Amino acid sequence: MHSVFASRPDEAGLLSALRTTRIEIDALDALWSAMCKPPLRDAFVAAVTAIHDHQSRLIVTGMGKSGIIGRKIAATMTSTGTPALFLHPGEASHGDLGMIGHDDIVLAITWSGETTELGDIIAYCRRFGVKLIVATAHADSTAGRAADICLVLPKVREACPNELAPTSSTTVQAVLGDAMAVALIERRGFSRSDFLTFHPGGQLGAQLTTVANLMGSGDAIPMVQPGATLLDATIEMSRKRYGCTAVTDEAGMLLGAFTDGDVRRSFVSNRLEDDISLHMTSQPLTITPDALSTQALKVMNDNGVTVLFVCRDGRLEGIIHMHDILRAGVA
Repeated sequence: MHSVFASRPDEAGLLSALRTTRIEIDALDALWSAMCKPPLRDAFVAAVTAIHDHQSRLIVTGMGKSGIIGRKIAATMTSTGTPALFLHPGEASHGDLGMIGHDDIVLAITWSGETTELGDIIAYCRRFGVKLIVATAHADSTAGRAADICLVLPKVREACPNELAPTSSTTVQAVLGDAMAVALIERRGFSRSDFLTFHPGGQLGAQLTTVANLMGSGDAIPMVQPGATLLDATIEMSRKRYGCTAVTDEAGMLLGAFTDGDVRRSFVSNRLEDDISLHMTSQPLTITPDALSTQALKVMNDNGVTVLFVCRDGRLEGIIHMHDILRAGVA
């Protein structure tokens, strides 16, 4: 590979990018290997167990690039069911130590373990018995020795050509944080509906919206009962906006559907006084109210329809149009 790019100076940037990527992949391989055995394996399990069992806040802290990773870890935790916040070490020394409750857990991110700015937070944890988890590459450092649980990270080569700028090390820190967050998601049984609670906005929130949130219900549902005529069904369809009407029995069970396409076909060869049951489509496509809106859209696309009736155990509860889904921002 090197000989290919050596004669093409314009590709030097790509060669650098490939080298950086390879170095950081190697760093993650080292992390994976370290997590397969003590001490990191046991410390990781202990840390996740402590955060889960305390049912309290996780206070994440770190300085510089480690602090930036710490903010990301706190944000991921918060959005996936683990209450967390980021505490800047500098602000902690000027009054924000009061943000740490005695039942909280502190996660300190420090590659060297000798970050001076973390000193006051570490001392506070020791003084008031706050559980301290430290993620560091140096177990025998000041922070590592002070930790109740020390996540000993593998010493990896930085991708920076001077091996100074945090690159591989921050990648390892970020992936460790993701691993902890995902382990807690699985341990808490954090579901799609829980995720929607914390992500109501944007396309992500829309994709997690259920059919029940978007469907028309009550008087908005076009419906007639057996015995209604073609004319009755056509009038009911015209009064509502869905281009079809449901046919239900007195108990609200869905018997069939009558669409605008059925109207056009029936006008050619049938009388308006005909019973609707002679012209309806039996067993129309349906979906449950707790299905995701994305699932409803897929059913529509796969079957070439724009409307689905929403039923639970055969009983009609609503109706949803493709426009309702698209208007919500699902696609």
